[in-house]
Amino acid sequence: MDGDEIRARNRGVDAAGLVLLAELVRTGRSWVDALAEDRSVPEDAAADLQHALARLLGPEGSSGTDAEQAPKAPAPGVDESFAIAALDLAQGLEAEARGWPLRPAEPAGARGQHDEDALRVLLDGHGGRDSLGYFALRRDKSAIFSSSGKAAVTYRVVSGVILASGDPLGDPEAWPGAVARFLDLADQHAWVPAVMGCSECGGQAWRRAGLDVLELGDEAVVYTEDFTMSGRAMRGVRQAVARVERAGYTTEIRRLGDIPAPERAELAAQAAAWRGAQTERGFSMALGRFGDPADGACVVVTAVQDGRMRGFLHFVPWGEDGLSLDLMRRDRAADNGVNEFLIAAALSAAPDLGVRRLSLNFAMFRDALERGGRLGAGPVLKAWRGILVFLSRWFQIDSLYRFNAKFRPVWEPRYVCYPTAADLPRIAIAALEAEAFIVWPRPSLRRLRRWAGLGPSTGRSIAAG
Repeated sequence: MDGDEIRARNRGVDAAGLVLLAELVRTGRSWVDALAEDRSVPEDAAADLQHALARLLGPEGSSGTDAEQAPKAPAPGVDESFAIAALDLAQGLEAEARGWPLRPAEPAGARGQHDEDALRVLLDGHGGRDSLGYFALRRDKSAIFSSSGKAAVTYRVVSGVILASGDPLGDPEAWPGAVARFLDLADQHAWVPAVMGCSECGGQAWRRAGLDVLELGDEAVVYTEDFTMSGRAMRGVRQAVARVERAGYTTEIRRLGDIPAPERAELAAQAAAWRGAQTERGFSMALGRFGDPADGACVVVTAVQDGRMRGFLHFVPWGEDGLSLDLMRRDRAADNGVNEFLIAAALSAAPDLGVRRLSLNFAMFRDALERGGRLGAGPVLKAWRGILVFLSRWFQIDSLYRFNAKFRPVWEPRYVCYPTAADLPRIAIAALEAEAFIVWPRPSLRRLRRWAGLGPSTGRSIAAG
């Protein structure tokens, strides 16, 4: 069965689901009406709801006939809270299901090797323009090229938002062609177009194409010729580095292509172990993989203590003379200051690698955090800063800004591009989902199947399939 047949079958299932969900809503309304009139919930209403669930959640591969899926008698004593909750759930599912048959298909899959090769050609010629350019090679992104093939935009579709990140790749003179095709694709599928983290140059290109532009934060860029560990401003970094060195830590800096395959595999396994059960985050400033032979130009900085690895950094190329931080991992038992130690080592060794600029992390709302903490800041700015600091309990906003600021970087503004202000909440949710700050729960259907009288489920849970 090919992809079109599968999508057609799924849309047929969705349409049938509308009928069943309507039955849930009808039954739930009868329950609430009965409760509002101080009447008991009729037994046949509960049976109707249980029967509808049986039809909706029946075993995979069954014909769905009433005779095959006749429900057992319901348990007595349905209370008011359950009835109202059932109605709310059914109405929400019905509203969502109405859009299923009409929902545009998302891209069938990640791009092929041909597209990746074409993107690498663009990066070879113009990769020095944008520090986020190499992250276009994430393999969960699709790509759309200008008609000339001299420019491209990479993107993901998340919750109805077609989300690009960074600047378009390739020759800036060919950007309008790629941008126009990206916006045409969004229009054809009724997706909301958005761009996260583009530079000022990229923002101007998107504005000329009709999108609005809003400053999102700043990228921390350190130029190696200006970096020094001397001076009062660097005292905190000096102390952290000295403390780690006294504990016996040493560093090694290598291109990924120079690391033997077994050691690369060990590094990847160690990074996964240190991350633990936490979801791997990143979209606009993360490559999403480590150790791929195709990424041989990447740079790895490792910290070792008594023969044991304690942490490492992974940088991706930024043109011929730059690096952009992709991954920062450390052993939870490592001494405080390991990350400062690694970054200072990378900056010190950068000239030997022909690197003159390092892009560190992105600091969202950096300007508000900085100005809101100054003497004489107004009440509105102070309040906004307070909100950002509060949100930093869950998102690394203030802490990431403070860490970046230790290295005295040049702050380069980054922007979000969007069609209208009304689209911003939807774009924000899609961006958080793409970056894996929001991970929607995907519950199992086992309990609903059992309540519907179907017994233990032999099918897969939603999360599994």
